[in-house]
Amino acid sequence: MTLSSGPGAGAGFSSPKLPSPWTLSAFWFGTAFLWLVLLLILMPAEVVRFVGDADKGKYLGLLGGIGAVVALILPPIIGSYSDRIGKRLPLIRLGLIVNLAGLAVMGYAAAATEGLTGFWIYVFGFLLVQFGNNYATAPYSALVPELVPVAQRGRYSGVMGMLQAGGQLLGGVAALVIGLLKLPDVLSYGIIGVVLLISAMITLRGVPETQIKPNPEAHRQRMSIAQLFAYQPFLWVFITRALFALGQYSVQPFLQFYAGDVLHQKNPGTATSLLLMSIITASIVTALIGGRVSDQIGRKPVIYVAGSVMAVMAIALLFAPNFYVAVAIAMVFGLGFGAFSSVDWALGSDAMPSSRSYARDMGIWHVAFVGPQLIETPQGALLDWGNAQGGNLGYTIVFGIAAACFVLGVLLVRNVPETVKTHSAEAATKA
Repeated sequence: MTLSSGPGAGAGFSSPKLPSPWTLSAFWFGTAFLWLVLLLILMPAEVVRFVGDADKGKYLGLLGGIGAVVALILPPIIGSYSDRIGKRLPLIRLGLIVNLAGLAVMGYAAAATEGLTGFWIYVFGFLLVQFGNNYATAPYSALVPELVPVAQRGRYSGVMGMLQAGGQLLGGVAALVIGLLKLPDVLSYGIIGVVLLISAMITLRGVPETQIKPNPEAHRQRMSIAQLFAYQPFLWVFITRALFALGQYSVQPFLQFYAGDVLHQKNPGTATSLLLMSIITASIVTALIGGRVSDQIGRKPVIYVAGSVMAVMAIALLFAPNFYVAVAIAMVFGLGFGAFSSVDWALGSDAMPSSRSYARDMGIWHVAFVGPQLIETPQGALLDWGNAQGGNLGYTIVFGIAAACFVLGVLLVRNVPETVKTHSAEAATKA
């Protein structure tokens, strides 16, 4: 069993030429665009149209929860398969095709169906999107720890965070334009498909297939899942990432409802787009810087500052007296979020214990981000219940939960062994 977080440590592996961080991370740009427009703009509006205003939280939570089950189960399975056959890019291509098909189904349901029947067709399309995207990103997630030397992972993670923020920013702009011009629903899903396809092709054409020999016995040579979680760097990185994701998904799916119910915006979709663009624009400022800084001083100090800012701003949003103050608060939150996202992937890559199972282990690590999406279902019901009591109590509860998760994540990231930081520093010195 090989314990190494540097590429090339596994048997039968040789690293091809290192692609640029922009090429390597291009597909994340399209994926970020996809999820922002779907989760925060299109899906909340479509759910209201399908089921009405009274049950919007419950059905939006149900939709997100169903999709999260796929995202929870699939990446480790496909990652393990990718490790075994020694291929990454063919699986990314196949997942992309399924993803695009799912977008077509969702567009059809939004444009041509109504009521609960339409809702369930929409759910089916969303499941295809989740299946295809996770099928593609499971092997894709292995490329950073597999190809990028430890000393450069902060820079690559920073570029990834910057491109993800850029994809989200483009998504916010697209949503704003779609809302202002009142474009047909089906066109929105077509735009998502085009952006996703172009970004995927940049990565697929610019990243060489990793030279991994097929290894049918890989499952016997790698750590078991129990051993993986017994490895302290991985365990604590998994836990802290899950906490940050819990904070994010306590609020993110309901941001459009917050804009209408708390900020009293007449066009909640447009207001949500502006809030998101404020967060994302600010996050771009700190994304690239945070990754580079983490290569010098370690990952954890960046997380401490970023998480603390996110927690404070999550609470501050509850007390925003008007939309303009909320935008300012969102921008400060974005500074913290950008710094966190710039370090997130580097921290996870550093914690991978074995080069024999990068795709499987990154898939399991990714569960820490996807699994918390399941909180959307109970959070949606909690939001509806709290608001029914009066005084927007539901928003106070879910925003408070978000802040608590960010604080706990900051406190527990201290448990990530310093060997992760030391390992990165030593590698940087040697480089």
